[in-house]
Amino acid sequence: MSDEQVHEAQARIATAVHSADVLLFMKGTPLFPQCGFSSRAISILDHLGVEYATVDVLQDQGIRQGIKTYSDWPTIPQLYVKGEFVGGSDIMMEMYESGELTDLFAEKGVANAG
Repeated sequence: MSDEQVHEAQARIATAVHSADVLLFMKGTPLFPQCGFSSRAISILDHLGVEYATVDVLQDQGIRQGIKTYSDWPTIPQLYVKGEFVGGSDIMMEMYESGELTDLFAEKGVANAG
């Protein structure tokens, strides 16, 4: 990718991150996740009942590679809450099990789906 393509992908990522209170960069879609980690992340968000948006990184190679640079995190899925990087699937699971994820959503004023 050229420097211009990398910059453009980073700009699209930044726009996406700030476009939803809860955003998950994942492989596939919520109805058809393309990896077990993405599936687990969706299950957690669905179980907590929060409104969220997703970006399918498989649809855009620039975003698929760029999100790893943007967050300085090497794996996908990646969860963002109110523009802040939270973590990947393992961190989401740990936070879910300890109640921290529910607390984070409450603290940030994230709306429940409904």
